[in-house]
Amino acid sequence: MEKLTFYAVSAPEKLDRIGAYLAERLSRDVVRHRYWNVVIAMEALDQLLMACHSQSIKPFVESFLHMVAKLLESREPKLQVLGTNSFVKFANIEEDTPSYHRRYDFFVSQFSAMCHSTHEDVDTRTRIRVAGIKGLQGVVRKTVNDELQAIIWEPQHMDKLIPSMLFNMQDSDDLDRAGHPSTPSVSGQDGEENPATLAENCFRELLGRAAYGNMNNAVRPVLVHLDNHHLWEPNEFAVSCFRIIMYSIQAQHSHHVIQQVLGHLDMHNKNTPRVRAGIVQVLLETVAIAAKGSVGPTVLEVFNTLLKHLRMSVDFELGESSRRNSSSSVSSGRSKESEERIVQNAIIQTIGFFGGNLPDYQRAEVMMFIMGKVPVYGTPCHTLDTVKIGHQGTKRIQTMLLSSLIMVTSGFKSKSMAAALPPPFLDPLFSISLMEDGELRQLVLEILHNIIDRHDNRAKLRGIRIIPNVAALKIKREKISKQDVAFMKKHGQQLYRHIYLGCKEEDNVHKNFELLFTTLAILTIELASEEVVIDLIRLNIALQDMVLANEENMSMSLRCGVMALVAAYLNFLSQMIANPSFCQHVSKVIELRNMDAPYLLPEHIFRDKCTLPECLDKEERALYFQTTEITECLAGPGYNAERLSIPYVPQVTVLYTVGKILHRCKQTSQDEDRLTRRKSFVDTVSLQVDIMSNNLPDKSQLAEEITFETLKKAIDTSGLEEQERERRRQVMEKFQKAPFEELAAHCESKANMLNERLAHIFELTIRPPPSPSGVVSVSSGHAQNQSVPVYEMKFPDLCVY
Repeated sequence: MEKLTFYAVSAPEKLDRIGAYLAERLSRDVVRHRYWNVVIAMEALDQLLMACHSQSIKPFVESFLHMVAKLLESREPKLQVLGTNSFVKFANIEEDTPSYHRRYDFFVSQFSAMCHSTHEDVDTRTRIRVAGIKGLQGVVRKTVNDELQAIIWEPQHMDKLIPSMLFNMQDSDDLDRAGHPSTPSVSGQDGEENPATLAENCFRELLGRAAYGNMNNAVRPVLVHLDNHHLWEPNEFAVSCFRIIMYSIQAQHSHHVIQQVLGHLDMHNKNTPRVRAGIVQVLLETVAIAAKGSVGPTVLEVFNTLLKHLRMSVDFELGESSRRNSSSSVSSGRSKESEERIVQNAIIQTIGFFGGNLPDYQRAEVMMFIMGKVPVYGTPCHTLDTVKIGHQGTKRIQTMLLSSLIMVTSGFKSKSMAAALPPPFLDPLFSISLMEDGELRQLVLEILHNIIDRHDNRAKLRGIRIIPNVAALKIKREKISKQDVAFMKKHGQQLYRHIYLGCKEEDNVHKNFELLFTTLAILTIELASEEVVIDLIRLNIALQDMVLANEENMSMSLRCGVMALVAAYLNFLSQMIANPSFCQHVSKVIELRNMDAPYLLPEHIFRDKCTLPECLDKEERALYFQTTEITECLAGPGYNAERLSIPYVPQVTVLYTVGKILHRCKQTSQDEDRLTRRKSFVDTVSLQVDIMSNNLPDKSQLAEEITFETLKKAIDTSGLEEQERERRRQVMEKFQKAPFEELAAHCESKANMLNERLAHIFELTIRPPPSPSGVVSVSSGHAQNQSVPVYEMKFPDLCVY
């Protein structure tokens, strides 16, 4: 061997003839099963290859690769392993010049076949698979850095390389899970001889060398392999594979992987729920890693695709529910429905986790994007057709999207409330808060808590209660900024209105009141200037007055709950602003309630068994918070206490007002003092003019037409919504751009029109009323003397309110 090596180095032009002779001898020995001679020939080739690095080695390499191919083609495992080891030695040699004609297609196919060996003997099978993986690793090392061998990244080669590695990684996992008796002999080996470990290292090395244009070809075979072997359910192996992928590739290429998984999810949009859930969970792991770096332009694409599949899942769930109701297979229908819930929960977790890991500026955009997808009555929704999915499907989507918004907004810190709560986000959020669904209102309040609470004080305020010492909570707060002051001036009334209306809903439970209390407390901590403090006191006094008046016929439990909320908050506020006289007044009321009316305190009313009174006596003034006393307490400098004498009136929206008026049309015989109740004059006049401008039907016809179905159709009709939006836009443009004189003239003309309409109605319906004093009245030229008691007079229906 030494002489042969010296001769080859001295006369490198003879290398090709030496290689050809050895190849001929080796081929003959393989056929004649002279394996010892084969081993000697391959050892000679290996030593010559390692010793000679001249330009003349190119022809010798061709002979060498031909001999390696001969060994790999044999059915003898020892020869296959021998040929693989020689190829690996060759792969580790760095050549000075690239090869223009050398191809490795055969070796990729042969090594891949060895990776799938099914030899009867376990040890032999392991050796063959290890040799195959090492051979593939040698091909990768020999080709990925050679620009002339870029063909290795083409699909026909990746479709053999990637599945071979995944097969060995998967086979080891299957053995471990099944507790196969041969597992110790395999898994007990070191990393160099363990097929799973070796395949994983080769897989990582291949992905680490993948360039920008090769990512799709490298990831697609992984998805196909998981499909072919049904590895999405369960998906532990799929998750581990994509973790390896995400940690092996370069960070700037991660969005390619996300796009591939999203496209694969689209392909399986009609597959079983568990398969879709498995793909979504893999996507969750993928975006969780990618969100820590740059994810490129795929941020909104991820959310758009996930929301589309969320809608599909709801459709499938509702379809299964309807089929279950029409058939007798109840158990199978319920299982399908529960499986769809798994898909939906996985999508929500993915949306929330991905959004929660984004930087704040991107998170704000995602919040806007998700809120734009929430179906809200009265607002355009471009992606979710609520007519087809019905009320149940719409509520389901609203619940899930708001739940994902809670996860996205968790930990969100914004320096300015105007940036965190812009009108396009705030308006639909508050529209949902007015819906007659307690669960949705809870989700809205939790979202507001995440955004407004910038100092993490919510945990200290958990649970509605009378806090004896607020200072002991060690609440963190800062001085309110000018931007937040401006935000409250612009949107404060909107916040107060929705808190006020949210307290009146009959389906409020303990959690609703807890969240309302936390909302008021966080507003006080984060956004309460002197003006806001006065407004919050006015709001709570208005809630107390509303409960005492009880114009809405609220249940006693709801009335007591609102009273308890007012007591808990005023106790908190009085200590926060550190006003001794205010604290004393609040403490005095609470002490009296403890003795005489415990049902008006949160510690009692929210118990399971709490005795409720038959009515609330307005005359017991000591049990209620008095505006006059609070005004005296805040009469010093800093607070404009005179504003407390102005009762708070919520700026009710048109839709809410119409609903309440139609409700009151059926109760015209109730309390006569409603005419004196505090109403917004501008809203009332404008609403009356709009109603009067149409042909007013008589009362009997109106009563017949007003049904629940009629109101539901009026709300759900898309055409009317479009007309209403156009009318609102025109009105807003008019009041924003028209001069003051024109607006004043317009309002005056409306008032005159109202007076004319009223005069015309009274002229048609009202005759001169009977005089109780017996004064002579003239009618049709004849004098008549009438004297009728007031209580016997019969007034026209339109005059009774």
